[in-house]
Amino acid sequence: MFAWWPALVDAFNQYAVLPLLDWLHLTRYFGDPRDVAEALIIAAIQVLIIGAIVRPLESLAPAERWSDRRYARIDRTYTLIMLFGLNPLFGYLVLTPLAQLAGVGGSGSGSEGPTGLLALLPWLADWPWLRFGLYYLLFDFTYYWMHRAQHWLPWWWALHSLHHSQRQMSCWCNDRGSYVDGLLQSIVLGGFGVLVGVEPDEFALLMFVGELVQCYSHTNVRYGFGRLFERVFVDPRFHRLHHMIVDEQRPNLHNCNFGQVLSIWDQWFGTARYGMPPRPTGVLDPMVDIDNERGLVAMQWGAIRRFWGALWSRAGWRPGDVGFGSDYVPYPSGHDKPRQAHGHAQTVDGTPPVSVTPR
Repeated sequence: MFAWWPALVDAFNQYAVLPLLDWLHLTRYFGDPRDVAEALIIAAIQVLIIGAIVRPLESLAPAERWSDRRYARIDRTYTLIMLFGLNPLFGYLVLTPLAQLAGVGGSGSGSEGPTGLLALLPWLADWPWLRFGLYYLLFDFTYYWMHRAQHWLPWWWALHSLHHSQRQMSCWCNDRGSYVDGLLQSIVLGGFGVLVGVEPDEFALLMFVGELVQCYSHTNVRYGFGRLFERVFVDPRFHRLHHMIVDEQRPNLHNCNFGQVLSIWDQWFGTARYGMPPRPTGVLDPMVDIDNERGLVAMQWGAIRRFWGALWSRAGWRPGDVGFGSDYVPYPSGHDKPRQAHGHAQTVDGTPPVSVTPR
């Protein structure tokens, strides 16, 4: 389907990855270093697009105006670590073994014939673009429900809340998160790839499209895709509402807009919100909001402590919004106690609240 892509990966693998692995004496530890080469190419393209195109847009038409980007800076570090380090590692240690375990490729090159979607609809083998489109619909649908589970299950929210704790959501925010959460996501999405029989190269492009759109949807800009296309695709205005601070007058308002690339799932399942002005982002719970005052290692450790406290308590398995006590055990959240402890969510550090540009 994408003949140029394998050629690019092979060339980068031959002239860059293999010589580096050989120099580091690590070649024997990698079954197929093409997986690393592919992940690194995707990472370089993403960083180039974010830095050269998306980041300048935030200066031209910001949804929120900040006196400085103090809280947002660490997310750039998260992005570089995730894209150039952990994503290749996850791909090699999680996704590749899952595909090998299933013995697949969706094209049916294995001895047992086509698997997944092609086994059900073999005629799709002659329509690669249609096949890729169907794969993406299923991929995005899987992500939507996984994302809802990240908010629905307290033990998973304990990890995912690190991503939502950011008060200054920007184009670098997509890869801010718990690395345990990232591992769980890799297993879920990798399992999806095995189930539907996606070829490794196609799966890499599925991930690339999803990651790139998510980088843009986290961007601090005040415009979207317009009244027509916002009903199909997730844009920055749509996703910013997903990251909004809890409104105590409407405590369920923030449980919305879970889509990754397509907003149609939110509309179909009643979780879509439109027509609202930009709102400050972050989390009221002081045990989560404190992530903004921590470095990367302390943020990861805090998320793990929340996760561990939730995993071994009954409250951690009862679906619904929760806060975390000083012992890291979750409790049902009415959003009033965290608000009192937090003060004003966007001014907990004593700085003036952000200026939100009207829609």
